[in-house]
Amino acid sequence: MSAHAHAHAHGHGGGSVTLLPPGAHFDEIAALYNASLPPHVVRHYLRKRVRFVRDRLPPPARVLDVGCGTGLLAQRLAGQGYDVVGLDLSLGMLLQGGKALRYVQGDAAALPFPAGAFDGAVTVAALHHIFDPAKVAATIAEMVRVTRPGGIVVVWDHNPLNPYWPLLMRRLPQDDEDTRLVPAGEILRAVKATGADDLEVVRSGWMPDFAPRWASGAFEVAESVLETLPLVKELAAHNVIVVWR
Repeated sequence: MSAHAHAHAHGHGGGSVTLLPPGAHFDEIAALYNASLPPHVVRHYLRKRVRFVRDRLPPPARVLDVGCGTGLLAQRLAGQGYDVVGLDLSLGMLLQGGKALRYVQGDAAALPFPAGAFDGAVTVAALHHIFDPAKVAATIAEMVRVTRPGGIVVVWDHNPLNPYWPLLMRRLPQDDEDTRLVPAGEILRAVKATGADDLEVVRSGWMPDFAPRWASGAFEVAESVLETLPLVKELAAHNVIVVWR
């Protein structure tokens, strides 16, 4: 999931894309990515993530989406008034994104931005693709570095304690490569290694891919309950770590 930059760039979506050796797997499945989960389930999690960010960092704010993929979350955040930059290793994924945003092809473990360049940095479902523990830690450290004091870093990734992930990931084209579910403890250790100590830990998500559209309202109600139950919430789909800078 990582590579090193070459000094070559061209424009896309009104901004620049820095060319790197491609993220070959995601280049291959880029055209299929947005259709890999049911649209109503995708919309549910997009709304959930945008609301989560808004509650902690209201717009307008400059936000970096690390591992942005096809830009679905970045586009939603931009629609809420954020100034968003999306970064991903895969040029193929970036080229699927909306043309109104700035996208940068780059290595999450060596972000091409100065310290404190953003009010917030967000990564969703990217760490388990980065795989290498050293690269995961470097990605988290880089997100903290490029976020200004007073800003926030949001790390949102698959919860290894959730028993459904191994079953679902076998069916998803984006997970047909080496992946590693990253424990919350590993994320927290990487955050603390940066010197940050103002943290929030949330267990989130119980809407499965098989939830029928007609029953999505009932699943949302059940999700809101399950996320509050002691012990049960530890098995939620996602670990969400917020770093307050």
